[in-house]
Amino acid sequence: MKDRSPCSDTWSQFSRQVLIRAMSSSGPTSPYTTLSICRPTPSITHVELHRPEKRNAMNKAFWREMVQCFNEISDDSDCRVVLVSGAGKIFTAGIDLMDMASDVLQPDGDDTARISWNLRRTITKYQETFSVIERCPKPVLVAVHGACVGGGVDLITACDIRLCTQDAWFQVKEVDVGLAADVGTLQRLPKVIGSRSLVNELALTARKMYADEAKSSGLVSRVFPDKDALMAGALEMAEEISARSPVAVQGTKINLIYSRDHSVAEGLDYMALWNMSMLQTNDVMKSAQASMEKKSPKTIEFSKL
Repeated sequence: MKDRSPCSDTWSQFSRQVLIRAMSSSGPTSPYTTLSICRPTPSITHVELHRPEKRNAMNKAFWREMVQCFNEISDDSDCRVVLVSGAGKIFTAGIDLMDMASDVLQPDGDDTARISWNLRRTITKYQETFSVIERCPKPVLVAVHGACVGGGVDLITACDIRLCTQDAWFQVKEVDVGLAADVGTLQRLPKVIGSRSLVNELALTARKMYADEAKSSGLVSRVFPDKDALMAGALEMAEEISARSPVAVQGTKINLIYSRDHSVAEGLDYMALWNMSMLQTNDVMKSAQASMEKKSPKTIEFSKL
């Protein structure tokens, strides 16, 4: 690839660990107050939840900033893969109830109809915070360490690949605070975990799910011993994806999500419509030539998409 970054395969493990630690050291990035954004390589964007003093609890600013951030990432032709993680001791404690209470518990309105209308508008606004991740054409990896509570589960189920540390745990917490999860968990978790019974158990009891069970149930695909190993593994995976054709990678994500929500026949028809144009790309010939010459995709220079 052109302009290979220091995260290339020639870098030492020590250099990679220095980079990983640096990814978490900058703090919130203007114009954000709850997120830290950096580019560990030219084609990978790292989005870090960055309220470590509040256990990365999701305040009002967070819900707005995630939408802005991922809308910008979607339009960024330099970015090919996104990596999401959390700063500090845990991934996230979920919703910041103290900061969010006024929106949820004291909605504006003169009567039941108007209060309900405004509350619905608020809920759909918060739903957009995680739907924008799913709609982002770039693959989104999420690296979870420690606790992933409430809104954290809503967030990770909107991501494409989920990784965690051995000490990670997950909790659909909403029934413990008197409400049904309303920003994505109840809609996406059943499509992530194969067992409907297990999903119902987690949502109705609010019990914790630990890393081994999360792996065996399909919530995460890999478990790492600690956060350094997690971030190194996540970055390595992101590099592997970013080395492939962006036409192929983004088309794959879009069609996987479409097929999840449609019948096989509808998915095949959409795929045919998609590839009748996307197959007309130089990326196919470049990839085929590299394969015949037994070269890595990392040696190919793909145009921006």
